[in-house]
Amino acid sequence: MEGLMDDDHFKILPEGCVSTILSFTSPQDACKSSLVSTIFQAAADSDIVWERFLPVDYQDIVSKSNVPFKFSSKKELFLHLCNSLLVDGGRKSFRIEKSSGKKCFILSARDLHITWSNEPQYWHWASLPESRFSEVAVLRTMSWLEIVGKIETQMLSPNTKYGAYLILKISERSYGLDSMPSEISVEVGNNQGSTTTAYLRLAQEHARKQQMERLFYGNRTERLKSRVAEGDGGAASEREDGWLEIELGEFFSGENDEEVKMSLMEVKGHHLKGGLIIEGIEVRPKH
Repeated sequence: MEGLMDDDHFKILPEGCVSTILSFTSPQDACKSSLVSTIFQAAADSDIVWERFLPVDYQDIVSKSNVPFKFSSKKELFLHLCNSLLVDGGRKSFRIEKSSGKKCFILSARDLHITWSNEPQYWHWASLPESRFSEVAVLRTMSWLEIVGKIETQMLSPNTKYGAYLILKISERSYGLDSMPSEISVEVGNNQGSTTTAYLRLAQEHARKQQMERLFYGNRTERLKSRVAEGDGGAASEREDGWLEIELGEFFSGENDEEVKMSLMEVKGHHLKGGLIIEGIEVRPKH
């Protein structure tokens, strides 16, 4: 590449040809190439390049945005979509990955099936200033915890490996959430997904609490755990936006349109729990 540039071979190519070549790279590579020369800078900013980096259904996505916006170029639109925007009446958040242009969605708590979430004695809906959505679901008290989200693969980028993540917070007055692990799973189409487990606690506290449980509760803890699926019993990790997340599983978005079902359940402990705050489920490319 450097040798070609030294011989000025690329200077004889029309700008449109250079744009076409760059459109077969990645958004990250296109931005880097703009630093090579003025010819590359003009080509890298062209609509030919950035139209290819945008999702094929970008016009439909833009039309569903809660807040209308204008753009003067496809590159400007791409950069705008790299920041989350609310779509579908505020029930989903959409963005594209800056490095690859792959689609990412967050299904809000209102877009999920949360058992008995409309019963105020069990759950209530609240507005939090730190949430991207107008409402989050807050668990008051109940023994049956079941959270399910669904998305069609046609909404996602094809031929891409995705991860599904439950976005949550745990209040200071929470109780019963980590007495035993929750069962988590991701299923695609008619394929029965594998079920594993996770604890509704912060990862930093996980090892210490496991040690304390073994010390004080011993066999009782093991009997409780024997009721649920086998798994490594992972825990929640911190996100950059201040929330916590638990990975529910991963799946591959292929060429065919299939329904993806993502879930977290704890229904076998039969004990009361409360203080869980659900913002939604994120589906994003996994590298």
